Amino acid sequence: MPQVSLKKGKEKAVRQLHPWIFSGAIENIKGKPENGEIVDVTDHSGAFLARGFFNDQSRVAVRILEWDEAVVVDENWWRVRIKKAVSARQGLLDSTHTNTYRLIFSEADFLPGLIVDRYGDYLSLQLLTSGVEKLKDIIVNELVTLLNVKGIFDRSDASARAHDGMEASFGILYGVEPPEFVEVIENDVKYLINIAAGQKSGFFCDQRDNRRIVAQHTQGKRVLDCFSYSGGFTLNALKYGASSVVSVDSSALAIETMNQNIVLNGFDASQYQAIQSDVNKYLRVLKEGNEKFDLIVLDPPKYAPSRSSLDKASRAYKDLNRMAMGLLNSGGILATFSCSGAVDISHFKQILAWAALDAGKEIQYIYQFCQPEDHPVRSSFPEGEYLKGLLCRVV
Repeated sequence: MPQVSLKKGKEKAVRQLHPWIFSGAIENIKGKPENGEIVDVTDHSGAFLARGFFNDQSRVAVRILEWDEAVVVDENWWRVRIKKAVSARQGLLDSTHTNTYRLIFSEADFLPGLIVDRYGDYLSLQLLTSGVEKLKDIIVNELVTLLNVKGIFDRSDASARAHDGMEASFGILYGVEPPEFVEVIENDVKYLINIAAGQKSGFFCDQRDNRRIVAQHTQGKRVLDCFSYSGGFTLNALKYGASSVVSVDSSALAIETMNQNIVLNGFDASQYQAIQSDVNKYLRVLKEGNEKFDLIVLDPPKYAPSRSSLDKASRAYKDLNRMAMGLLNSGGILATFSCSGAVDISHFKQILAWAALDAGKEIQYIYQFCQPEDHPVRSSFPEGEYLKGLLCRVV
């Protein structure tokens, strides 16, 4: 087996079970491993440390799979790992209220580069590294063995594949191709999901718990849902008795899907208004019209894909939240989120404090949001914690 030796002093993170080895930590490579091939990792003296996928085109040169030298990473190893990840979601698998969730969450489930989401009778896969790409057939076969699904669809069009020197991969892997819209339920709310053309793998099931929590504050309220996508927060607000909801998203497909979801759930269309627009531009329009709301949801895309973009992202988050605070009635509620892993909760709170100061407001943090149980955070891999949010009272 090819061998990767680390520079002296660079073995600490590996011994602490962190699954990434950056290219700058490598001293030399014995053999000529192909991208996606498994290599042994040793310290400076040659002592075994771990075993993982190698890729010389990625900044993360090795993604560790196993720390026990006696364990062979073979087909059975993969099948056991996949089965463990799926079994950990048994509560969701048995639920009659929800049939859309994440089954495998990459490094958090000890399966780096593999993401699997369930949408009712279909699975959506993202194979984001050259290592898991080589194991596609085994992965699909094991998922078919474990789960009764009609089809498995490849949505490996994420930019992450480019970091491993791979092109996008897209299409049916097993069974029948999903229809244009697949109907699912989440917390007893119905959704139409476009697996092939929707964002990410088709839906954002990481906000499942947070949608319900926010909705509990919406009864009788005028709600503004920004970056509404297919209507997760909108639909829950209407379910919990919001007097009206204005939903804003720049995507025509998202607006179309949200309109269909309103009808699908039998909600009163007169209580709901969909706006296709850039959110920041529309917030300025609302300000000019002296519009006010009782509750505003801000769920923007990732502003900080890396730490190098943190300053720019911080300014964007501050401006967005400042504008929203100015549109709230006294005592109004702001549910604001960040899915940028580079922005931790402490920094996010500081951003909101700056936003409140600029808006001439005072805020109270009344609840802290996080990822649901199907998006676990591994203790040795804090980078897996990306979604955070705050429920704020603006006074």
